[in-house]
Amino acid sequence: MFKRKFLPLKSFSFSLFLLFTFSLFVAACANPSTGGDGAVEAVESYIQALADKNADQMIAASCAAWEESAQLELDAFVGVQTRVENMACTVTGTEGAYTLVTCAGEIVATYGAEDRDFPLDTAPFQVLEEGGEWRVCGR
Repeated sequence: MFKRKFLPLKSFSFSLFLLFTFSLFVAACANPSTGGDGAVEAVESYIQALADKNADQMIAASCAAWEESAQLELDAFVGVQTRVENMACTVTGTEGAYTLVTCAGEIVATYGAEDRDFPLDTAPFQVLEEGGEWRVCGR
């Protein structure tokens, strides 16, 4: 009835090679090098250091140009208890040399008996690679 035609082994191997190559190309295009996990980790470290009032860790997570601004952010929470709640950060794009990281959640500051929420999603964090490390460089 019907005769099956099989591809010759040589043609089949070449087809597999093309499929594999195409798969690698698609995977590379789907995950542009925007810092990904490193950028997200830098932002999460920065936020946690801010809530913990750990100036050294916060400065270590900041680029050189942002260190003074990081210290000002830290100064805003002196004298109050703070904690991070529901933090979830993701890379949302790029802007020039910066990788943009947007976070959900908030820093909760306790003033006496009253909690005040400071949402993390007000602006994306600008992150870049400096000295071989991902660092927060603005908002």
